[in-house]
Amino acid sequence: MSDPLTRRLAKLASIDDVDALVELGGDLDDAGRPEDAEGCFRRAAELGSAVALFALGNTLQQLGRPSEAVTAYQAAIAAGETDAWRNLGHVFVELGDLAAGMAAYRAAAAAGDSDGALALAFELREQGERELAEEAAQEAAAAGNQEAVGVLACWRWCRTLDPALEPDLRAGADHFPAARSDLAHLLSMTGRVAEAQEVLERGAKLGESDSLLPLGNLYADVLGDTDAAEAAFRAGIAAGDMHCHNNLGLLLWFDREDLDAAEAEFRRGAEAGDALAARHLGELLDKDTAEDDDVED
Repeated sequence: MSDPLTRRLAKLASIDDVDALVELGGDLDDAGRPEDAEGCFRRAAELGSAVALFALGNTLQQLGRPSEAVTAYQAAIAAGETDAWRNLGHVFVELGDLAAGMAAYRAAAAAGDSDGALALAFELREQGERELAEEAAQEAAAAGNQEAVGVLACWRWCRTLDPALEPDLRAGADHFPAARSDLAHLLSMTGRVAEAQEVLERGAKLGESDSLLPLGNLYADVLGDTDAAEAAFRAGIAAGDMHCHNNLGLLLWFDREDLDAAEAEFRRGAEAGDALAARHLGELLDKDTAEDDDVED
């Protein structure tokens, strides 16, 4: 016997209820059947649903068909579904059309989408327009976007190291992981090491990779707990933070005196594009060469 979703799908051609079609498409997508979901959304779109056009764009993007997704999003917008602007911007950026992507983000922001304003902020910062990026993030934050509050606090902290940013970093910590690590930096810098540790350990428990590198540094450099530091660096590597290879390499070199293991970590970091790891790898190899020369002499 076929499953309930397949039985519902079998009646697709005879369904004229737009809401039922969109619901079925969503259920199929949730079940990992985007190809079948596409058919539901297309039929609902043919019946005049702007929401279905938006959902169709999302499904086409998921299926790796961005050009078709652009067409669907544009049709959704033309039909009044302004929430599609931000997703349209994402696809344009993915396709390499930054000007069109940023225009779409601006349209999203103008339509009241604070996430669109924040997406514009990130793209502006990526392009080196930091002042304009802060303005866009400020717009999103003023609209009540808590992630934007955290983003803006992080950017301002990195630029100024102003302790007065503590309330904003606290407000954004649960919405933007980098705000938590910056808050810990502020706390440590102002003599509140125990609270900094608590903040970073909370981030680690929440699975935030941004907390693991600074947590390892705090354990190693401030608390003198190299075992905990090593565990934090290794957890950071497992979470995808390739900069942890460098700091783990330094710990293995100077605290463990395990030069082979240190070299391996520096190599992994260098291969991932970390210039500091590459520099330390060169220094370690130069040291080994110098020691070998001393033995030969």
